Amino acid sequence: MSQKVLQAIRGMNDILPEEAEQWENFEEVIRSWLRSYGYRPVRMPIVEPTPLFKRAIGEVTDIVEKEMYSFEDSLNGEALTLRPEGTAGCVRAVIQHGLANQQPQRLYYLGPMFRHERPQKGRYRQFHQVGIESFGFAGPDIDAEQILMGARLWDDLGLEGIRLQLNSLGQPDERARHRADLIAYFEAHAEQLDEDAKRRLHTNPLRILDTKNPDMQELCAQAPKLIDYLGEASLAHFEGVQQILKDAGVPFTINPRLVRGLDYYNLTVFEWVTEQLGAQGTVCAGGRYDSLVEQLGGKATPACGFAMGVERLVALLQDQNLMGQPTGVDVYVVHQGEQAGRLAPRVAEGLRDAGMSVVLHCGGGSFKSQMKKADGSGAAYAVIIGDDEAAAGEVTLKVLRSVGEEKPEQLRVKVDDLAQTLMDSIIDWDEE
Repeated sequence: MSQKVLQAIRGMNDILPEEAEQWENFEEVIRSWLRSYGYRPVRMPIVEPTPLFKRAIGEVTDIVEKEMYSFEDSLNGEALTLRPEGTAGCVRAVIQHGLANQQPQRLYYLGPMFRHERPQKGRYRQFHQVGIESFGFAGPDIDAEQILMGARLWDDLGLEGIRLQLNSLGQPDERARHRADLIAYFEAHAEQLDEDAKRRLHTNPLRILDTKNPDMQELCAQAPKLIDYLGEASLAHFEGVQQILKDAGVPFTINPRLVRGLDYYNLTVFEWVTEQLGAQGTVCAGGRYDSLVEQLGGKATPACGFAMGVERLVALLQDQNLMGQPTGVDVYVVHQGEQAGRLAPRVAEGLRDAGMSVVLHCGGGSFKSQMKKADGSGAAYAVIIGDDEAAAGEVTLKVLRSVGEEKPEQLRVKVDDLAQTLMDSIIDWDEE
């Protein structure tokens, strides 16, 4: 009786070699881009204490209430959670290791996050984020620079159709005054509130403004706007961000309903959005969170950051035909015979010493079947070794894919000259 084939968990996807190679190419662009702005890598655990996210994100948020994968450690009873986002863990690491006490920090991370939600295009239960966090910078310049980073990345990747939305959430006392008026406004229109809005009314009314319910759009559009409650300092900070963006020629729209889904934000918040991914159109979002370090037990430290979804960006790149093809191997080594089989691994290692990517055929088979595999590998060259070649200390070099001017289809080469011959050919072809 055959056993049922096990499948991956819904919304947690395998990324197979061809696409994984494209992801690696994308990640190389990302790392280069981040280094160009002075950001350094940090790696945090995938599992964190559950209270970390409740304190940082807010207990009355969709993430904490509905989406976290939380469980009890069977050994010690500790409440643990698969990280649903990266900022809280990064802040915890900065506090634990005293990084913010040393000097201002620019940090980035890249890895999987987990949320239990309905899978859809670009949004999965295991998803990947690139996140950046800066600590110790209080002015609007760092907010604006992080937004400019996004603009540069879209340009580097060739992406089109991504728009910038901005808002300011002000400071806690300003939000408190707005909150009171917002509650009064929604209470006066209680009959129009859906169940989510009624649940949030006295706990997190600002999040009602972020509703996706079409029946509540007009009601929310007429609600008191937080920007009207901002004091002089908050307005100056927001205007400073806008001025830097204007000077850089980056267009934006002020969206007074942009509040983000996490409780820790203050002052600047922003989202880069697109219509090309359906309803879930945000590809990058973030803002300032000056109180979070102190809230989690550290010294008061200004902070700002953003995160972007890798799956969403990859989907955009694929839709706009910008992913390109993964780079194939340089050389496939074909061999048959006892002496050839002993020489082939040394030939392959010698080419790797010279910096080439090499597939050494394994598993035997005729020359014909091996050459089929060589051609299917995408390699530019085949190195063919039989016992005759091995006895003479030579190999046959065969061109599988022509580039530039015509090259000899194949030629015999001394083993000691093979790496240089290939390097000369590759250099010549690249230049043409």
